[in-house]
Amino acid sequence: MTSTDNGFVFETSWGPRLVSSGAEFRLWAPSAPSIELAVGDAKGEPAVFLPMEKDDAGWWRLTTDKVSVGGAYGFRLNDGLVVPDPASRRQFGDVHSLSVLTDPNAYRWTTPEWNGRPWEETVFYELHTGTFSQKGTFEGIEDKLDFLKSVGITTIELLPVAQFMGKRGWGYDGVMLYCPHEAYGGDAGLKRLIDAAHSRGLSVFLDVVYNHFGPDGNYLGAYAPEFFHEEIHTPWGPAIAYDEEPVRAFMIENSLYWLEEFRFDGLRLDAIDSIKDTTDTPLVKELAAAVRKRFPGRHVHLTTEDDRNITWHIERGETGQPLLVSGEWNDDLHHTVHVLATHEQEAYYADYTRGSVSQIAKSLATGFVFQGDYSPVRDKKIGSRSEHLPPTAFVNFIQNHDQIGNRAFGERLTDLASRRMVECAQAILLLSPHIPLIFMGEEWGETHPFCFFTDFDGDLADAVREGRRSEFAKFTAFHAAETRELIPDPNAETTFAASMLDWSELNRPNHLRRLEQVKRLLKIRRETIVPLLKNVPANCGSYYSAEDTLAFAVVWTLQDGKALHLFANLSDEPWPLPSDLTPTDLTAGDLVHAYPANADSRLADGTLPPTSVVFRLSDQKLIMGGTA
Repeated sequence: MTSTDNGFVFETSWGPRLVSSGAEFRLWAPSAPSIELAVGDAKGEPAVFLPMEKDDAGWWRLTTDKVSVGGAYGFRLNDGLVVPDPASRRQFGDVHSLSVLTDPNAYRWTTPEWNGRPWEETVFYELHTGTFSQKGTFEGIEDKLDFLKSVGITTIELLPVAQFMGKRGWGYDGVMLYCPHEAYGGDAGLKRLIDAAHSRGLSVFLDVVYNHFGPDGNYLGAYAPEFFHEEIHTPWGPAIAYDEEPVRAFMIENSLYWLEEFRFDGLRLDAIDSIKDTTDTPLVKELAAAVRKRFPGRHVHLTTEDDRNITWHIERGETGQPLLVSGEWNDDLHHTVHVLATHEQEAYYADYTRGSVSQIAKSLATGFVFQGDYSPVRDKKIGSRSEHLPPTAFVNFIQNHDQIGNRAFGERLTDLASRRMVECAQAILLLSPHIPLIFMGEEWGETHPFCFFTDFDGDLADAVREGRRSEFAKFTAFHAAETRELIPDPNAETTFAASMLDWSELNRPNHLRRLEQVKRLLKIRRETIVPLLKNVPANCGSYYSAEDTLAFAVVWTLQDGKALHLFANLSDEPWPLPSDLTPTDLTAGDLVHAYPANADSRLADGTLPPTSVVFRLSDQKLIMGGTA
């Protein structure tokens, strides 16, 4: 780490480094017979080639003043192929062009004292840079920061922004993991966005992908085949060789780079179950420990996605603080809500029972649904016990980019379920003591789809389109080939355009009503729920689920012994509350929220009306008869 007048910049072992005599260029290619530095001209074309020297660890190095800041460079292999820097900070063009030498201290931060926000204050807003605004850039997000703050959002989470091929894509096909996409505004635009967010008290997270590289523009295998294990297969090709120290450093330093140079407040680690690490220490463990060690004075947080329902990485210390990862994305909660709201039960939804609410109640009270239980879909036992963890160890959502975009037509929950069911689910999400996440547009009930889209061409475009359509052959609606032809082509620009947020919907009364409801719920959360989330005891949740209707109750014991009660009836019939929910005065304490407005008065009479939710806060905890 180097101290400067503008703060600190973390020095990585990969990528160029500015020195007094120019810049040091580095590339790990242990089996390459030769590597030359390619110096670009004003048009970004390789013009001069300088030999590099290899050390015993396989690193090729050269210090030279032939490349100035803003100049183009790359590496020429022994077969004549010129490739960009895999740790490029900026590209002259696309992923196949030369890289650009940058000065990491060029940006002047206006919020150098920002130290982040405590984890329990987090309300995630997941967005895709290219479709969030008509500009499709970091600047387009900056234009809407005041709006997001007014809603009650505290944390923006960007889908991956590392450079990928083309201008359109989700970002999970990134090949230059240190390079913010030029189409979005590049490194300078990203820093301006984060600075602007911090000036408004908003945190910013980045989704990062360490389980694979994209299929177009990844040249690592051409000069460093040691970067991959060809014999270990993943859905995206050979596994990354995390037993090689330079490879491991590439990813761990990448996380520190984003948090240090760009001052992100946290990272989401995508699909860590797909990281094929052959070492004794999981990459995530070492990475998270490095993050905790480097930023002791800042609120820096990590979240993970992992369908194994593991818990070792989200365990808490003696005072309840996260030891490694702050929160795990809880797909179980999403799936239970989705099945109850839409009645869909195909593919992975088959593990979740439409006729029972015990799964949603269990997930809300204790974390996962599958905690070592048998999964019929996966034909094995899944998960670890999670009831001892505080609710804040889980990031809950009823929509996200995956669960919308990986549908054939990208439909949102608003189009799949009744309005009352969605509003009940939204209240449960935003007022439960877990960390909530909403997907862009969810706050006003956006009805435009969010589809899967890419910007490939040729054979790769054909393979992605046909592969996408063949994935849906297992669904009843797409058994026939002619119906699969109706699935939007991911490479078509119209598919991308259809996924743009429609901000004009905010001019319509029904969308304004939904927005005001979300604002009200998040205000309640901020003022009533968040102050009770700091010191939550272990095993704080318990639940009751009715056997003959879609109704349940959950109670969480939060800070200072305060008990937050949730009563929910997701059926079309009233629910007479059973006598084994005690004490008899179900309305003891304070009303937090009721939907519809008369639901609390009906609760006082011992009945919960159809499709309704009531939250109450009390010093007295109900005894949940029939809990698991």
